[in-house]
Amino acid sequence: MKEVFDFFRERRRTEGPAGPLYIVVGLGNPGEQYANNRHNFGFMVIDRLAERLEVRLSRFQQKAIIGQGQFSGRRILLAKPQTFMNLSGQSVRGLVKFYKASLENVLIVHDDLDLPFATIRLRPSGGAGGQKGIRSIIEHLGGQEFSRLRLGIDRPPGRMSASSYVLQDFGKPEREILPVVLKEAADAVIAFFEVGITEAMNQFNGPAKRS
Repeated sequence: MKEVFDFFRERRRTEGPAGPLYIVVGLGNPGEQYANNRHNFGFMVIDRLAERLEVRLSRFQQKAIIGQGQFSGRRILLAKPQTFMNLSGQSVRGLVKFYKASLENVLIVHDDLDLPFATIRLRPSGGAGGQKGIRSIIEHLGGQEFSRLRLGIDRPPGRMSASSYVLQDFGKPEREILPVVLKEAADAVIAFFEVGITEAMNQFNGPAKRS
């Protein structure tokens, strides 16, 4: 009985006046052992957005856990690929193709070693910059023309390899600031829905505000 109720509740959330479809994909690795890693920053933002927009991440489709909802007359699809980071493009391509989504309404959320921690940077396009999930998406979509929300995690200390660093959990000082960064990242995604990538960049690019 609960499953039937959940089905109809999900359906009510996705019904209503047809509007443009926005797909927001957070990058990360599946599994509890990776849940708090720096590399799972994208997953964390999707979870925060799902809570804020009252979207249930309850379906598995195109190699991703997804949830759908409505926001200000727009249809929203949130996704967390389950392919592991380096194969993220398989899932993104599948979702874009299945839903016939316009790439201008696709936003990829991911961690970025080249930005200081707590820095947010929206971009309308660009290369992978060493981020293997983004590289996979570029390869599978056949181009770089999709927006991304980059979340700074800083460079690894000393001689630690980047691959080891991104698979570590955030440290205590970072965890204290993390709720502020996640809130602002969610705000930036909502601005992307409402005013588009250029104006959202003007509003949010830079260090997360801690006031």
